[in-house]
Amino acid sequence: MSDSGNTADGLVGIVLVSHSAAVAASVAELATGLAGGGTIAPVAPAGGTADGGLGTSAELISAAAASVDRGAGVAVLMDLGSAVLTVKALLAEGDELPGNTRLVDAPFVEGAVAAVVTASAGADLAAVEAAAAEAYTYRKA
Repeated sequence: MSDSGNTADGLVGIVLVSHSAAVAASVAELATGLAGGGTIAPVAPAGGTADGGLGTSAELISAAAASVDRGAGVAVLMDLGSAVLTVKALLAEGDELPGNTRLVDAPFVEGAVAAVVTASAGADLAAVEAAAAEAYTYRKA
């Protein structure tokens, strides 16, 4: 997850916003684990509310984005609708998230894995966003 010993400056950061802290942390663990060895893009979960309940927290999202910002942009993936609204509100405020932050429309788990793998390979923010969004096309049957 964020700031592990094998993250590097200059990579796109990834924030995973879920209504559940456990879900956000688990998806972050899965995505970083599947990214393989070597350098892993910085990833931070932002799940639940500040008091540990279910929901979303603008403060937790802002802190997570700041923690993964290495200057190459921040991709934010969300699990459900109101998480999207929270991130959109933060983006509209203009100074709550790093300047090059994008809300990424992608399936939460598959998109997170694609984003982390792509960012860890050194891709730019547009490529990370495209890889995550492409996860909508993954077939399971």
